[in-house]
Amino acid sequence: MGDPACARDPELSNDVNVEGSRALVGDARELGVERLIFASTCSNYGRMADPTVPIDEGGELRPVSLYAEQKVGIEKALLESGGGNGHGLRPTCLRFATVYGVAPRMRFDLTVNEFTRELWADRTLDVFGEQFWRPYVHVADAARGIRAVLEAPEDVAGHRVFNVGRTDENYRKADLVELIRAQTPSGRVEFVRRDEDPRDYKVGFERVARELGFVPALTVPEGIGEILAALDDERFGDPFDDRHKNIA
Repeated sequence: MGDPACARDPELSNDVNVEGSRALVGDARELGVERLIFASTCSNYGRMADPTVPIDEGGELRPVSLYAEQKVGIEKALLESGGGNGHGLRPTCLRFATVYGVAPRMRFDLTVNEFTRELWADRTLDVFGEQFWRPYVHVADAARGIRAVLEAPEDVAGHRVFNVGRTDENYRKADLVELIRAQTPSGRVEFVRRDEDPRDYKVGFERVARELGFVPALTVPEGIGEILAALDDERFGDPFDDRHKNIA
């Protein structure tokens, strides 16, 4: 369960995100699974003291949502568990940047995708926290990051944490608006003040490039163009249908 769903139903999110993960890890150990990839999030960094300086995997975790708190807790439990001596389960935690891009199961409740859809549809886009930093990664590159872990030697990837993204793909929301505006003249933008989402973090991705040789191939401007073309081609049916988001 993602951020909005966790906030809406904390009890269910604990059952799914925490207890479900614990059960899965327990089953994996019983079955003798040696490699496990945990899909975590850069949201674990929360609100940084200085969001203009990219943070790496050794930086302080400051989760500001239940979703991120749960991810941090599962990471800690996995990394503190046995298996570091070459035996048993060897987990890898991947802290993904915010995902965007066209996918078979398209989501329009993700920032780049949603902003692009709203302006393409000639709507008014309300943007809050326009100066807040966030890293972004294309969904295809997120999948490539997982493959990079699976193809890496166990002693390189096991019991490790990797941020998944590109350091030059950190953007403020205001930057995203400008990038979309450069490709479509439609829609209107209103910058509004709201305090619901205080996340503000800029992330560095040198470790995954250095140790796994992984660098995302796609950029946010390319993803915006891809989404606009798909919307023009009516590839998603009704892009405002609830099936395109994880919570109604």
